Amino acid sequence: MAHQHPMSPWEGVVSGTTAAILANMIVYPVDITFSVKTRLQVQVRQRPQETTDREKQLTTEPTLEDHAHHDGAIGAICQILRDEGVLGLYSGLGSSILGTASMNFAYFYWSTAARNFQVSIFKRYGLSNTNSISKELLLGAVGGALAQLCTNPIAVISTRQQTRKRNEQKRSIWETMLDIIHGEDGWPGLWRGLKVNLILVINPMITYGFYQWLRERLLGLKKGTILGSFDAFMLGALSKVLATIATHPLIVAKTMLQSKPPECRNGKAFAGFTEVLLYIAKNEGLFRLYKGLLPQIVKGFLVQGLMMMLKER
Repeated sequence: MAHQHPMSPWEGVVSGTTAAILANMIVYPVDITFSVKTRLQVQVRQRPQETTDREKQLTTEPTLEDHAHHDGAIGAICQILRDEGVLGLYSGLGSSILGTASMNFAYFYWSTAARNFQVSIFKRYGLSNTNSISKELLLGAVGGALAQLCTNPIAVISTRQQTRKRNEQKRSIWETMLDIIHGEDGWPGLWRGLKVNLILVINPMITYGFYQWLRERLLGLKKGTILGSFDAFMLGALSKVLATIATHPLIVAKTMLQSKPPECRNGKAFAGFTEVLLYIAKNEGLFRLYKGLLPQIVKGFLVQGLMMMLKER
């Protein structure tokens, strides 16, 4: 069944945001990787063969942060359960749901508005509105960039809540925001990682761009045709996996930028995402640029697959 008129931005907002919230609510009880992937991405390990005497002293002393190091997702889960109980796996749930809703609200509104604007321009000048991967990627970039400008503070708050140390008291969304504002960065601290987030627009670009392209090219469906549940799930999930693998080092850099500096830096914040990437490569090795990749893929596969399946409905 095809739409008789172009989908309005608000229809895109309602379908996309509702689907995103429902997908996260469905997956969250069984998605134990939620808290784990973020903690895996911010932990820092020195390579033994390159540590100095001072670094050896720092890494052998039994600090709280050292005890928080995890050997993969299973080790992280066991550590969280021992230290914080089951509720520790839900740390930052409120801000995560808020972030999911606001991000998808902004993304689907602006990307749908951009698509409708593009269609009207093409129609006005008699241009052929053929399907192409470059067009889909560009529309996704516009929606993603505008969405990031609006929602970056929520992402920073959520990251701070998820990566708090064991000796720190749990804080509400409001308390976490005040803590960031009263820090050395002030109000701009709520927009830490914005530059890398703007670069990470390529993540939804790849995800939604390939989804739209595959549904029309691979399945031969016309725009407006409702996709079957299984096909929508698989196309959405596989597109997200591809986007995650391509952008994971930047995701790790963004997470470390938005969390508190690791103990080994003595409270010195990273200046930008390039400094984070160089720091990880120098002190931990290139492979560690992909720390937390497996739980990130698992979560993305389930959430994106369910979200696109529900959105098609």
